[in-house]
Amino acid sequence: MTLPLLIVGGGPAGAAAAIALARAGERPLLIERSRETGDALCGGFLSWRTLETLARLGVEADALNPAPTTRVRLFAGKRHAEARLPHPARSVSRRKLDSVLLAAAATAGARIERGVAVRAIGDTVRLDDRTDLSPAALFLASGKHDVRGLGRPADARGSDPTLGLRVRIAAAPGLTRLVSDTIELHLFDRGYCGVALQEDGSANVCLAVRRSRLNETGDPEALLAALGGECPALSDRLAYRSGAEAIDAIANVPYGWRVREGRSRLFRLGDQAGVIPSLAGEGMGIAIASGISAAQAWQMGGADGSAHWQRWFAGRLGRPIGLARALAGAGTDPATAPLLVTLTRLAPWLAEWAARLTRLAA
Repeated sequence: MTLPLLIVGGGPAGAAAAIALARAGERPLLIERSRETGDALCGGFLSWRTLETLARLGVEADALNPAPTTRVRLFAGKRHAEARLPHPARSVSRRKLDSVLLAAAATAGARIERGVAVRAIGDTVRLDDRTDLSPAALFLASGKHDVRGLGRPADARGSDPTLGLRVRIAAAPGLTRLVSDTIELHLFDRGYCGVALQEDGSANVCLAVRRSRLNETGDPEALLAALGGECPALSDRLAYRSGAEAIDAIANVPYGWRVREGRSRLFRLGDQAGVIPSLAGEGMGIAIASGISAAQAWQMGGADGSAHWQRWFAGRLGRPIGLARALAGAGTDPATAPLLVTLTRLAPWLAEWAARLTRLAA
């Protein structure tokens, strides 16, 4: 079956590409394996730069979360520091963001089919029902999930791969007072934890942790208990858990990886283009920006422009991913994490500097 343009994945990258292509007069087909929009494991942070990009797509910040995030807090053991963000940000669940963006894509004229999974990608795109699709161009936006035939290299994960863990804590007045209008980063040995209040008042507690650290404690619940003893402020937040919350997990996140070479008719978007360490809070910004710029590249150069675009986009990712990797390395090392917090307390402008330089350039 021949199709003009195919988008695989209905997250922020795929939805942004669908909106941009449809507004340019195309009628792309977006396929998404899930039948209903779920709450993907994600830090849920939208920087001011990402909000500006979303506004150009017709999505206003207050429609996602009317409560701005204006400050960042760093914790390492009993040490803490606070600084203002360069501009107000937002924290939002992926269920909310993805629903809004997919609705905007449908309104713009994109075709959306749900419950359609891709089995493999080669000369054609093979679906689970063994249907083969031959699109004029493929926009791969499958997020952290690899598709057979276009998987990211195993060595990108490193010898001690990073896992993502997430627990959602229901809204509570005491928890709201603790977190308030901040994005929190709790640093610990071989990992870090972000905490932010999302649009319904619940706290999104999202961790990036090395497998060796998880193995030492045995399982995610035991890890949270151990971190409660090491990180007093995080313990105060986790105390609001009922104990019934699910702990979501994703394995082998290749932080720091970028695809540097492209190929004809293929646009790799979001985490399929490059994976920035999540403490930077720019993952969704990169996803949305990649979808829009890939759609523009298609409009200007067609399928033959994809390889050039992929190399260009990899170059844009170099600075934010490189700096985020350095900061993540320092923040997860017990010898340097306290120093990061002390420097932020003495010179809060350093946090603003880091926030600006880990954004994708406009």
